[in-house]
Amino acid sequence: MSIQNHPAGIDHARSLIDKNQYVKDSDWSDAQPSRDDENDYIDEHGWEAFGKWYLAEDTSENKETKARYKFPFGDFRRVHRSGLIAAKQRAGSEHYDSVERAADNLLELVPEPEAQ
Repeated sequence: MSIQNHPAGIDHARSLIDKNQYVKDSDWSDAQPSRDDENDYIDEHGWEAFGKWYLAEDTSENKETKARYKFPFGDFRRVHRSGLIAAKQRAGSEHYDSVERAADNLLELVPEPEAQ
């Protein structure tokens, strides 16, 4: 397994954030796409577009498999702050330092939710 930052995904996330296409407060377990959502997205948009929703890729896997793409951050419409937090935490626990830094850098661009 060779996990590396996926520049197309990181750039896509940054572009969406720049366009204010993000959700500040969500539960990632509810917001992340289901397998059916993923399959529908791939059928409609293709593998290259699918990959842009992930911060990293496993270069030992085929480009046209879900196993290739790691650390999702959005719902195929917007970036979720909770998705970036989940990616950062998982990357940190698995010692993927460059992915952790990428998620952290993107998190700095998304405002925190307002206190209730």
